[in-house]
Amino acid sequence: VAEDDLADDGASNAGVQAVREYAKREDCEVFVVCAEIEQEIAELDDDEKSMFLEELGLKESGLEKLIKASYSLLGLISYLTGEPEVRAWTIKKGTKAPQAAGKIHSDFERGFIRAEIVSYDDLMACGTYNAAKEKGLVRLEGKDYVVQDGDIILFRFNV
Repeated sequence: VAEDDLADDGASNAGVQAVREYAKREDCEVFVVCAEIEQEIAELDDDEKSMFLEELGLKESGLEKLIKASYSLLGLISYLTGEPEVRAWTIKKGTKAPQAAGKIHSDFERGFIRAEIVSYDDLMACGTYNAAKEKGLVRLEGKDYVVQDGDIILFRFNV
């Protein structure tokens, strides 16, 4: 869409409304993207990108919207691990902890004992892992735990 149509998320654009009506009948997702703005965003560093999006009244870029919609359509979520480096792992929604551990290495799944978990939002609110642990936000989960989008997990295993 044109840049002017981003402010109201395409609500005043007849073409967008027609697509939304069709998508509703087909049980599909719709989001608006301005290719010109996306090109400008791609040329900015993270700080400039945040300021630019804020000036436009946007919370996220079209690329971020596309990624979220694609994950949703494909039934995917991400969880994070943190030692020795932070890494995101993509799994199917509904995956249990041992199978999620198996995405890292088959030995992790085979020797799974339990998972130490904190949500991303809780960790960011507390600032540190230890602060989250002191507030009781880090929990131990067993083999039946279904991993949630944004979980930060430390797997305990023995092979």
